[in-house]
Amino acid sequence: MTNFQRARSEEQREVRRRAILDTTAAMLEEMPIGEVSLNELSRRVGLAKSNVLRYFESREAILLELLDRAWRQWVADLPALVRAGIDEEAPVHRRAEQFAAVIAGSLAQRRVLCDLLSAQAGVLEHNVSPQVAARYKRAAVANVADIAALAQQHLPELGDSAPQLTAAMIMAIGAVWTHARPSAAMLAAYEADPSLAAFKLDFVTALREMLATLIAGTIVRASA
Repeated sequence: MTNFQRARSEEQREVRRRAILDTTAAMLEEMPIGEVSLNELSRRVGLAKSNVLRYFESREAILLELLDRAWRQWVADLPALVRAGIDEEAPVHRRAEQFAAVIAGSLAQRRVLCDLLSAQAGVLEHNVSPQVAARYKRAAVANVADIAALAQQHLPELGDSAPQLTAAMIMAIGAVWTHARPSAAMLAAYEADPSLAAFKLDFVTALREMLATLIAGTIVRASA
């Protein structure tokens, strides 16, 4: 992956660190998080496993950094999408529906981000040091704050509740993504018994409806 055998300078260490991140990101495009192993990553990046661990303390530390990177890319793209998707002259209930639709639609092609968000609390925040956990959490708080500011800009009726709403939205994304990706056994059960098919979720539709409900409820509570 690099044209030097040992990283001696800070620049070379950063090149190697970036290669590890980029290689892991490519693996996530091919396989679910649970199949991403340090052994395979080491093989692909051309380093011994012990050398990979000199740059990142664990597999989860690498994935947390990739989650922050994917999250920031999403946040950077959202303002233009929201501006295009919301009618600022519409009544609040309509703007709430439009905001929910934009958020849900913007995630349709971001499988890696959704995978990482769904694994955030249960997997990625484990097997890391307090320092790595704190660094990631500070970045996550900043990402939530950026989305909250965007929500408040287009839905001022949220008042001071925008940060709490945004945190709930992030949890909803991970939960809906998990339930919208059933196992092979469950898919077979749906096919064998059509009465169960109602439980098969379309990710964007289910997320849009859940976010619209969260937004509407938050606005009602904010106005009380």
